[in-house]
Amino acid sequence: MLTTAMRPSILQLLQLIVYNCDKFSGWYSLESAWWQVAQIRDYIDQIGKLHPDGIIVLGYSQGGLLARAAIQSLPKHNVKTFISLSSPQAGQYGTSFLHLIFPDLAAKTAFELFYSNVGQHTSIGGYWNDPHKQELYMKYSEFLPLINNEKISSNSTSFKMGMERLDKLILIGGPNDGVITPWQSSHFGYFNESLDVVPFYKRKIFMDDSIGLKMLLEANKLIIIVKPYVHHLSWHTNRKVINQVIMPYLD
Repeated sequence: MLTTAMRPSILQLLQLIVYNCDKFSGWYSLESAWWQVAQIRDYIDQIGKLHPDGIIVLGYSQGGLLARAAIQSLPKHNVKTFISLSSPQAGQYGTSFLHLIFPDLAAKTAFELFYSNVGQHTSIGGYWNDPHKQELYMKYSEFLPLINNEKISSNSTSFKMGMERLDKLILIGGPNDGVITPWQSSHFGYFNESLDVVPFYKRKIFMDDSIGLKMLLEANKLIIIVKPYVHHLSWHTNRKVINQVIMPYLD
């Protein structure tokens, strides 16, 4: 999924065929995570069939998390490279993010909304990961714990297969993002209960190889990119940033 701002640069330099999946822009991005994933999955599957030699999928912000879930839902996909651009892959917990959509909602009390039947009908509720309310997160969250195989389901094996099928997984984020919280979530790092950030390689999802991250790393298929001095809203609009962290992987 490539934003309109990126099209001219990419087409001019690499002559790629670019498809822009713009199905859930604006307030539609708040629709439930699984509903959005189903549409994105079908879109990726459709494009993949047009290009049997393989495709590259790029997802930005929430779109990167939903695109990852869509890929995991296609265990026989032909996505060669998946680029996650400043996406909350390990979840989100922070007021700067909430204030973009829910100005009066505080992080410490957001669980009361998101860990409810109503809250789970919003995309954010699906990946709100309160480090102080892990029991509620595991009980109520119907999205992130499933795609991260924290909750075992009938799809757990295929979710892992979808990730392991990738030739390259590119995870991009940086300390000046200002929205993804913690910013290391873009690399599968996350808060512990004390709000210290645990790097991805020390988290259970990696050590147990729950979704194939360890396998990808050991096979030199996982690339972690830390890019400072980039605000969240600039990742997909700043041409210099695009040329530095995205263009090298569009081959």
